[in-house]
Amino acid sequence: MAQSESAAFAVVRAVSEQRLWQRHMVIARFGATGRGGVNRQALTSEDIRARKRLLAWAEARGYEAAVDAIGNLFIRRPGRDNSAPPVVAGSHLDTQPTGGNFDGAYGVLAALEVMEAADDAGIATERALETVVWTNEEGARFQPTTMGSAVFAGALALEAALATTDCAGVSVEAALAQMLASLGVARRKEFRFPMTAYLEAHIEQGPLLEAQRKKIGAVTGIQGLRWFQVEVRGQEAHAGTTPLRSRRDALASAVAMIAALGESMHDENDAVRFTVGRCEVFPNSPNTVPSRVLFTIDLRHPERETLATLGDPIEAICRARAGGCEVKVTETLNAAPTVFDPRIVELVRAAAKRQNLPSIDLVSGATHDAKFMAQLCPSGMIFVPCAGGVSHSEAEAAAPSDLAAGTRVLAEVALKLANS
Repeated sequence: MAQSESAAFAVVRAVSEQRLWQRHMVIARFGATGRGGVNRQALTSEDIRARKRLLAWAEARGYEAAVDAIGNLFIRRPGRDNSAPPVVAGSHLDTQPTGGNFDGAYGVLAALEVMEAADDAGIATERALETVVWTNEEGARFQPTTMGSAVFAGALALEAALATTDCAGVSVEAALAQMLASLGVARRKEFRFPMTAYLEAHIEQGPLLEAQRKKIGAVTGIQGLRWFQVEVRGQEAHAGTTPLRSRRDALASAVAMIAALGESMHDENDAVRFTVGRCEVFPNSPNTVPSRVLFTIDLRHPERETLATLGDPIEAICRARAGGCEVKVTETLNAAPTVFDPRIVELVRAAAKRQNLPSIDLVSGATHDAKFMAQLCPSGMIFVPCAGGVSHSEAEAAAPSDLAAGTRVLAEVALKLANS
């Protein structure tokens, strides 16, 4: 154990804040919007160029690269026993259309930095270290989100993912073929290959670490998620001639439903996350009574029981506020909360304490690829602060020192797992 700890601390000391930051700035060029953010959607030319840059850094170190059938990219630093399951860390490089420079990219670059720091410190590991870039985590161009890790874990069929198309009608299969041809990575990986552990460093995408002046979040899990689509059908009518009492106004009914749902989600602890993020009105004319409305519901909470208590009555609440309109409620996603491996959570806590980095336990409000990896192997996440908690935005920002701090915690945990 003493030898393992000594190796881990040597790699922690070798982590380069300057190199890590410079690489973030290089990756930020691919899809740069000119407004401080980036548009690097999955399987686009920008995504391909970012992966090529990553592969060039890996090749300079002599690391091996491989891809699987959905385009997840793996970069391997061999261990003494290459038959042993590796320790894998990473995240994604794709972004939202108006995304930031750290969401996802940080986890990938932190994982690579740990491997390079191990080289610089002259430390060999018993198990291999691998960096992974998951395909289409954001779900901006192709839905659903976390596509690559879901296919890898067997939660989404490969055929269904490949058949998915973007708004221009381009399929994942076609875009993926173009990317694989461009990358030129010959080695192939199988889905669900054995791993000793999976680790993911990430900006918090929330305000708690910054508000509490903490440097590290030991992530205990990911809150559960339920999505619904509500369709309200009424009757088109002339806005100037139709009395209010005789209208079947789909928008008025939808507004009443949303207000009632908001009241039903009241939570003194402010742990419930309830969002109506999309509302489409038809025919969307200023002098026509709306005949049809579609709106979505995003409901999240860390506890399965609360998700059931709040989510199950949604249809009844909507029907009670229909006001003469027809209503159809469809649940489109039901993802149970994820609990991360307690041993890995404790390793993160202990590493932060040993490195004099103030930490707290957090539950992730956002979904990450680690959600699916937790179904396959011991998994965990490390959060670092982002300015104002802002993410999925061109205003997203993180301090170089915070990124380096999270990477040092990642290094200590990864090295201990790789040499245990």
